[in-house]
Amino acid sequence: MISSNSADAAGARSSAETGMALMAVAMLLVPGLDAIAKTLTATLAPAQIAWGRFLFQTLTILPVLWLSGRTIRTGRPLLHGARGFLLAGALLLIIWAFQYLPLANAIAIFFVEPLILTLLSAAFLGERIGARRLAAVAVGLVGALIVIRPNWAMFGWAAVLPLGAAVCFAGYLALTRHSGDGEHPLAMQLWAGLAATLGLTAIIGFGDGTGIGPIDPVLPAPHEWALLVGLGAFSATTHVTIAFAFRFAEAGILAPFQYLEIISATLLGLLFFGEFPDAMTWAGTALIVAAGLYVFIRERRQPAAGAVP
Repeated sequence: MISSNSADAAGARSSAETGMALMAVAMLLVPGLDAIAKTLTATLAPAQIAWGRFLFQTLTILPVLWLSGRTIRTGRPLLHGARGFLLAGALLLIIWAFQYLPLANAIAIFFVEPLILTLLSAAFLGERIGARRLAAVAVGLVGALIVIRPNWAMFGWAAVLPLGAAVCFAGYLALTRHSGDGEHPLAMQLWAGLAATLGLTAIIGFGDGTGIGPIDPVLPAPHEWALLVGLGAFSATTHVTIAFAFRFAEAGILAPFQYLEIISATLLGLLFFGEFPDAMTWAGTALIVAAGLYVFIRERRQPAAGAVP
């Protein structure tokens, strides 16, 4: 006869495995969004692409929430407005980077985000971090510089755009962490997406006719509208998948799966854009990933150890 403890352990293991499988699928699909966005940068402004993604993502998530019976109203509109502003900035900057940088290179630089989040959490949320995690952050930032250096030589200032995107996204996650668990993740995504859509609407409204490339919109062709709708729906699907993954497994288990994006981005870059990272990019990426994984492992061990790592 199977004991209740054994059954509980088996159930927890099965749940974690489901969460990991969902997260792996989502992370392998996410670079597909970036590939669509990179394709659209040939004819559309980055701010316009980001606007389309958030608009159609929001329109996709809204009926899902409504049909699920979840509460959509929020008592923290200013917080979600700030989250949306940072999210819009992150997407605008990374799509702008796609105009110039290879897909995998831009994403590799962006992956300093967990390390920046560690610093922001210490500075603004009062989370304590020790010398070893600070050293890991420093190693990761050195890795980012290694990736940025040859890209700077080839593409100039555009090489730092993914770094700006990482700072914005880390700020978005810090505010999300600060907001607590009072609302469903999809409801929080809905409000952040709505705020980002409104913010980007204002930006492209200001940029219309100015000739400022990243924010000066053009009228999309029918096939470009279709790609924008697909981009938003695809984005909503990945966010739903990620939300379900976190229902089955802890964040500390799932976080390292983010790095699967680099594999998918490299393959998509090679297949659709003829891009493949050079040795320096791989070396810097390895440092960024190693530092990020170390931080994740230390964060998982911290509660059990009862000490600051």
